Amino acid sequence: MSDNIIQGTPHINATPADFAKTVLLPGDPLRSKYIAENYIDNPTLINNVRGVQGYTGTYKNVPVTVMASGMGMPSMGIYSYELYTKFDVENIIRIGSIGGIADYVALRDIVIAMGCSTNSNFASQYNLPGTLAPLANYELLETTVNICRNKGANYHVGNIITSDVFYNDNKDFNLQWKRMGILGVEMEAAALYYTATLLNKKALAICTVSDHVIREEYLSAADRQESFTEMMEIALETVVSIHNQSK
Repeated sequence: MSDNIIQGTPHINATPADFAKTVLLPGDPLRSKYIAENYIDNPTLINNVRGVQGYTGTYKNVPVTVMASGMGMPSMGIYSYELYTKFDVENIIRIGSIGGIADYVALRDIVIAMGCSTNSNFASQYNLPGTLAPLANYELLETTVNICRNKGANYHVGNIITSDVFYNDNKDFNLQWKRMGILGVEMEAAALYYTATLLNKKALAICTVSDHVIREEYLSAADRQESFTEMMEIALETVVSIHNQSK
């Protein structure tokens, strides 16, 4: 009978001891693998259920876990909720791609989501008598902004839109959000921010502009690989900084 007991959850085959307190969450499992192989010392594969690879090791002697979240708010909702509630994770930093909307946002720029607007009904589960605006954790936000400044990165801080659809039949969708000062569009961050807010945990989304949806500009696959490394390094430096601040 004991052989049939699931360790962890149906989506994460691990124990709380396998995870660092801070988890970097890219959408793509291959990006998780890339970070583990190129930045993390002594990475150990702690999860591979459904091909969602998770690794724990150290970066500058600070424990860190990197694991994929998959695409879309439902997938992010599952992994962030389980990491926070089942594996004692305190901080989740999404590192992903975003489509630029604002005129002053350029390819390869870093976008840090202070808040997330969304066209999703994700928050309807909370039965709130209004609309909750989910925000980033200020400690993570401030730390990341300071790191960007010190590195001389091209970055923007503000509101983004998390969309439930990639191929949107509403051709004016992005223009309407642009009018409201939205920096860019992606598909996961709002679910992370809602979940962190509900559970009194810490969350931040750091994204690289992979395309500009208004100007129809796009990075190639090779450019994405090279351009995303700055975002990865900023996120890892944030992990080190918040670890040192907590001592």
